[in-house]
Amino acid sequence: MSAMQPLASLAPSRMSPALTSAQKAAIIVRFLLKEGADVPLERLSEESQSTLTAAIGDMGYIDRETLANVLAEFAREIEAMGLVFPAGLAEALQSLEGRISPVTAARLRKEAGVRQVGDPWDRIRALPAEKLLPLLSQESTEVAAVLLSKLPVPLAAELLGQIPGPEARRISYAVSLTGQVTPGAVDRIGLSLAAQFEHESPRAFEDDPVERLGAILNIANSETRDALLSGLTEEDADFGQRLQKAIFTFVHIPARVGAVDVPKITREVDPEQLRTALAFALATEDEGLRASAEYILGNISKRMAEGMREEIAESGRVKPKEGEAAMNAVVAAIGALQSAGELTLVIAEEDDSEG
Repeated sequence: MSAMQPLASLAPSRMSPALTSAQKAAIIVRFLLKEGADVPLERLSEESQSTLTAAIGDMGYIDRETLANVLAEFAREIEAMGLVFPAGLAEALQSLEGRISPVTAARLRKEAGVRQVGDPWDRIRALPAEKLLPLLSQESTEVAAVLLSKLPVPLAAELLGQIPGPEARRISYAVSLTGQVTPGAVDRIGLSLAAQFEHESPRAFEDDPVERLGAILNIANSETRDALLSGLTEEDADFGQRLQKAIFTFVHIPARVGAVDVPKITREVDPEQLRTALAFALATEDEGLRASAEYILGNISKRMAEGMREEIAESGRVKPKEGEAAMNAVVAAIGALQSAGELTLVIAEEDDSEG
């Protein structure tokens, strides 16, 4: 609030000698509060807040002329102001949010030891359970009790159910002892916990590496995909296995796509590409590809399927490069439907299919 700047810095030399700076500030604050204004006094220093409170308690009564003079002087102070800059680095970072890079903002905040403006508990409550769970075992029982007390009840119950019984009982008992914890202590605990996430290195990619590479390999040709999977599995067996589960290709359609969703796919894919993909799959010796083509044809209208089979029978041989590209177009359409929330792939724990 721009009015706080002159409120905190009105010089005695510019005022009537009958009233001190603190008294005039008290008059202005009392008037603004009476008029229903939201005056963020917490942004003043503790010393200023104490002085202001004492002045308000000592003022008693002033006449209309004095009130008018004080307000007029305050208005002149406001009108004389050109620009009001943020108070400190914390507010400066907040005002520039989205305009400077996240990396720069995180570095400045870390170097200056500045907390993110606002209630640190707001950020903590927004974190997923898997991020909060380690805190319950890493922090003291007392801190864990405060953490649980500040979380939404469903989230606190979920976390409590994921820790060992003896530890859960200790923390639960400690919750019963939090009645005398001061607001200042809770705020400091919140700042300390939130700081652990503030200082995490910014991530350039939101998606997991397995998901990113899986999406790429989904539409790579089968020869490239098989060679890379084999090499990656030799280098890192765990990564290779997770990558295999993340990959979705044409051959996985029967196991991963529900029958009711097949018509959505046929509407999403260009008809010529769909015909090419089915023709190539049906003509190949790969049983998995043929099964996928039959699955698609078996879950669309009978009339459409018959028409598609007639077109396939009349078409010539499809070149492997064209067939791969068409099948990748079908896979890409499935991915687009999934991203839009119109289709949900069945999660397969174990998938040994190849394609």
